Amino acid sequence: MSTLLQQTSRGFYCPQGDFYVDPHRPVGRAVITHAHTDHARWGSRLYLAARSSEHLLRMRMSPDAEFQFANYGETISIGGVKVSFHPAGHILGSAQVRLEYHGRIEVVTGDYKLGSDATCESWQPLRCHLLVTESTFGLPVYRWPEQNSVFDSINQWWRENQSQDQCSILYGYAVGKSQRIIAGLDPSIGPIFCHGAVEKGNEAYRQTGVALPPTIHTSNTEKSQRWAGAMIIAVPSAHGTPWIKRFGKISTAMASGWMAIRGSRRQRSFDRGFILSDHVDWPSLLESVDACDPETVWVTHGYSAVVARFLREGGRDAISLDRWQRPDTEEEDSRTDKNSEEKSE
Repeated sequence: MSTLLQQTSRGFYCPQGDFYVDPHRPVGRAVITHAHTDHARWGSRLYLAARSSEHLLRMRMSPDAEFQFANYGETISIGGVKVSFHPAGHILGSAQVRLEYHGRIEVVTGDYKLGSDATCESWQPLRCHLLVTESTFGLPVYRWPEQNSVFDSINQWWRENQSQDQCSILYGYAVGKSQRIIAGLDPSIGPIFCHGAVEKGNEAYRQTGVALPPTIHTSNTEKSQRWAGAMIIAVPSAHGTPWIKRFGKISTAMASGWMAIRGSRRQRSFDRGFILSDHVDWPSLLESVDACDPETVWVTHGYSAVVARFLREGGRDAISLDRWQRPDTEEEDSRTDKNSEEKSE
């Protein structure tokens, strides 16, 4: 059992350093893996995070929140515990939190994915004694297609809609997914417009130095704006609302790992579904555990019991952490997007 991390009702607690990693409730010192609201919650006295997440965190947190930032790989000592951030590949500024104390190393991955992403640094394996991994898509059915083929399909769908004088509306979560989608679009096809919550995220990405194709806030347009042939990047909570009616003849699509399940697109009434996730799929999850080669694996969030059992059957010491599970990241983001929509549109 861990000698550094303890699971509590407030989140993962490190008593040696007296801090929490991604706490669920306000605490004195919070070490944050990334800027999604189910990891970076309001109310703590001090937040420590990776430097490249600064603009996103300041965008989403209270103006009077106190922050401390560290570069990837930089070590900060807290109560004798060496704390460092390492790329997680989930969204801009996402990090694995590495803790070292008296030779013992424990790693909290937060949310993460393997492979390349033009909008954030790629995940890096960290050898450790204890690995805490998510399992959002921890079932063998979840296997992601090659990223470039997904972007090719999205761009082709856009061209087809344009040839039929339709406006393309592609739904993605406001922070992370939407910017990854935008980076994969071909701007030569037509103009790219964004829902207000997405455009706020775009601004934070650009301030951090991430190059994105030009985008336009949907509200910064004339009443005579012609939407046919355009691409609209919007938040999922906008689907089916009066906001959509302004765009006239439309074709809708969703980009998500959940689109890997047959019927998900039809259940949500989208015309198309594109499999694009910012989490590890089944083979990537297993690959990451092997690369880190921990003595013990804690599996949380998602299909934790399935993954832990599979790892145990393969000879690893693995535990499912079912208590105090946090909400699903993508569902949490959709609720946040709804709030942002009400404020920005």
